[in-house]
Amino acid sequence: MRRLLLLSLVLASFMAGLTQQRVTIPEDLRNFAEKKVPPVLETMNFSHEVLPSSTQDFVSVEEDIIGSTYFDLQSNASMQNRIFVYDDGTIGGVWTLGFDFPNFDDRGTGYNYYDGSAWGSNPTGQLEDDRTGWPAYAAWGENGEINVAHYSGAAYDGLVYARRTEKGTGDWTLIDYLTPVGNEMVWPRMTTGGVNHSIVHQIALTRPIANGGSLCQGIDGALLYSRSPDGGDTWDMQDVLFDELNSTNYLAFYGDTYEVQADGDNVAILYGDSWTDLGLLKSTDGGDTWTQTIIWEHPYPMWDPNAMYPTDTFYCADGAHGLAFDQDGMVHIVFGINRAHSDGEGTFWFHGVGGIGYWNETRPTFSNDLNALCPFADCIYSELVEDYSLIGWTQDINNNGTIDILWDDIAKYYLGLSSMPQIIIDDLNNIYVVYSSVTETYENGTQSYRHLWARWSYNGDFWGSFFDLTSDLIHIFDECVFPSVASFSDDWFYLVYQVDTEPGMAVKGDEDPYGENFIRFMKVYKGVGIFENKSPDESLKVSQNIPNPFSKETMVQIELFDACNVSLEVTNLTGQKVLEINKGHLPVGIHNITLKADGLSLGLYFYTVNAGDAAVTKKMILE
Repeated sequence: MRRLLLLSLVLASFMAGLTQQRVTIPEDLRNFAEKKVPPVLETMNFSHEVLPSSTQDFVSVEEDIIGSTYFDLQSNASMQNRIFVYDDGTIGGVWTLGFDFPNFDDRGTGYNYYDGSAWGSNPTGQLEDDRTGWPAYAAWGENGEINVAHYSGAAYDGLVYARRTEKGTGDWTLIDYLTPVGNEMVWPRMTTGGVNHSIVHQIALTRPIANGGSLCQGIDGALLYSRSPDGGDTWDMQDVLFDELNSTNYLAFYGDTYEVQADGDNVAILYGDSWTDLGLLKSTDGGDTWTQTIIWEHPYPMWDPNAMYPTDTFYCADGAHGLAFDQDGMVHIVFGINRAHSDGEGTFWFHGVGGIGYWNETRPTFSNDLNALCPFADCIYSELVEDYSLIGWTQDINNNGTIDILWDDIAKYYLGLSSMPQIIIDDLNNIYVVYSSVTETYENGTQSYRHLWARWSYNGDFWGSFFDLTSDLIHIFDECVFPSVASFSDDWFYLVYQVDTEPGMAVKGDEDPYGENFIRFMKVYKGVGIFENKSPDESLKVSQNIPNPFSKETMVQIELFDACNVSLEVTNLTGQKVLEINKGHLPVGIHNITLKADGLSLGLYFYTVNAGDAAVTKKMILE
């Protein structure tokens, strides 16, 4: 009965539209640290089902089950490209498949294909001839498809490509990409660019010491780039260690903490986690030359996992992130947030910390201050700005001012409370972000479930409401994780993800009993609610002031959906009004309000924008 009452509250909240107000996690919960384990490299059929559409008023979702697996670790952090939607409406999707637990001798790439009218039968075997894992999938050539995975516990070490010239039909051609013993390539990422997706761009890690490897060019887990003009038959750039990523700048990289995307001649590589910078490498000439941007500078540069030393506690990127190109070739990224420290014997994550950061190439970067990426509203030195560079967090669904999840046993993905973000940008430069978040009111009595959440923005400065894409009744006891979003969208956007009935994983972390996990395909309609400029009860949007903190002046941008009288009031911590700016009657549209620091003392203030009957309050810092 309690579960049904809670579900009624959830559904009712969607009928009214979800609040975006952040609720601060209590300090004792966000200060609780747990020791991390190394990224997993090894571990020692049902009928096709079409699921009903979501019943939410404001978001239309359709789902299919396209496969299953007992091997439930789809990634240690970031997701590979696992789905491609073709111009003709056909779709290919992949995942790591394995049924023979606990050793998974049958592990490999699961693949399914949508021919424009229906998905194929759910696969019971892998694409490859030997044991593999961690696939990445893309279009190839005029009408083909290509997949890469790494050999693991197989007769060979390295990577293996599977490709065919006609997607959805015919035999796969397998091509080995073999590498030296001790420096085997693992955890690959791959995308295709150029004309007709003819150019393969690959990044992969050399096997780290913790997983039985050795140093490569002085790096524990070197991140190497390769490029092929013919689907892996030949390579005109192979196993290249960029100068920006060499041992002068980094001593280690970690599994699944990087990705690569291409759009024509534009190619981008995003990398980073709790123990390295969050960095971007971008090429505009198909991979010939690259420029680097350090998006977040790590407070402990050149930290060496093999000569571990104690650190202070700091907020950080958690290793799960995504990137996309807009129609102008600009890179936009999203990243999960956590907290970390080392005691000299191990590294730690904080299960009460999480959030989704956003950045694009027009934005300033983040410093190496220990609190630069703090996602909490009371963190004075945070450089994150709500609804600007901090765009995702765990929702207070029942609106009681607290996050009511089962804190004693958070499922161990070693990522943030909200993490696994994905981003897509459509042909109108609308931005869609999907992420997985521990979600209150959904639990099994022992642990709380993760659900998939989404937000939308038309410019990256204003963000719409939060919506639970998996709030349907069919997901009431579901753990929804590892989303991978297709780069193509039309009236819908498309993704695949993993779901089962047990929070956490059997392979890693929780080490739950093995059970069947389902790979689901989801399409989300872009034309209603979540993707409209205005929800039914919304008449005003207010940005965080920029810059914040500020010293001389700052700007607040507002968007009005009805013409009305507008004013801005500033109050201090005691509630005393110290400044008021009257803008008079303003028309529908976007307006900027400039606020000068003249006469104000240094410190924390609150500003309230009043527009007709609507009012929005945010905080700002004068320093």
